[in-house]
Amino acid sequence: MSPTPVSPLRQHMIDDMQARNLGSHSQRSHIASCRRLAAWLGRCPGTATADEVKGFQLYLIESGASICNRNRIMTGVKFLFRVTLRRHDLAAEIYHLREPQKVPLVMSQIEVKRLLAMAASTKVRAMLSLSYGCGLRAGEVVRLKAGDIDSDQEIIRVVEAKGRKDRNVMLPDDVLDLLRQWWRERVCLYDAEVPAQERYFFPGRGSRKHLTTRQYGRLFQETVAAAGIRKPVTLHTLRHSFATHLLERGVDIRKIQALLGHDKLETTARYARVATGMIAEIESPLENLKPCRGKRNKKT
Repeated sequence: MSPTPVSPLRQHMIDDMQARNLGSHSQRSHIASCRRLAAWLGRCPGTATADEVKGFQLYLIESGASICNRNRIMTGVKFLFRVTLRRHDLAAEIYHLREPQKVPLVMSQIEVKRLLAMAASTKVRAMLSLSYGCGLRAGEVVRLKAGDIDSDQEIIRVVEAKGRKDRNVMLPDDVLDLLRQWWRERVCLYDAEVPAQERYFFPGRGSRKHLTTRQYGRLFQETVAAAGIRKPVTLHTLRHSFATHLLERGVDIRKIQALLGHDKLETTARYARVATGMIAEIESPLENLKPCRGKRNKKT
C-alpha cells in the first residue's frame, strides 16, 4: 500500500514545527488539533473565517471537552494561523480559558511503602522507586540508560526531559542497589550489540527501544491493585508524593523546584497546599480562645 499523501498545508505546518524544534508529541498534538478543526468545518482550515474560529471554540466547550483539552486544541490551531498561514487576524480570535487549580493527589508514606512491597519483580520495584525516590516522570524512567547513572557523584542525569531540558537528581542508595540487581537480571536479547552505556534499563519487547509509558502504567496499576490502594492514583501521583514529602521534611522549596525541573516556583509551590504534615502542625486561632488552664489565684 502506498503511503497516504500529505497535503501541502500540512507539510508546510510540519516544516514550520520542525524548524522551531518542537517535540514529536507537540507536533502530533498540533496536527490532530488542526484535523479536528478541518472536520468541524468540512473543508480546509486555511479557509476559516473569524466567526468560524469563534464558533469552533464554543463547539469544543459545548461538546464536553475539558478546559485543559480545549486549550491544548486551540494552541495547535493558533500555531497554524499565526505561524504557517500568517493569519494574525484569526489568531487574535483565539483565547485561552483559565484552568481550575486542582490540588494534586498524593499518597501517604505508608501507602508508598505498601506499593513498593507489592511490586511483582525487581524490575517493577526499581521503576517505582525511581518515580517516587527521585521524582522522575514516567517517560524519564523508561528512557533511562545505563550511562545516565553516576554512582560516584550519587546522581542521575535526566537527559532531554520535558521541554528538552537536562537536569540532575539524587541517586539514593536503595535505588542504586535495585538498579544493580535488575541489571544483573536483565536479559540482553535484542540490544547485545549496543554499548552497555547506551542500553536502556527497561527495554521493550522485540526491539532495541525502551518500555513504553503505557506498559509502565499497566504495571503500576497492577501493583496498586495488589497493594489494596483505592485512591484514583496514577504514575504522576508518585512524583507529586515525592515533592510533597520532601516539603514536609523541611527541604527548601527551590531545591525541590530544581529536582522536579520546574521553570516557575509557583508550579512547585502548589505542593504546600497538600503537605498534610505541615498543615496539621499549624495552630488554629481558635486555640487562642480557649480559657487558661493554669491554676486560679485564690481570693484573699
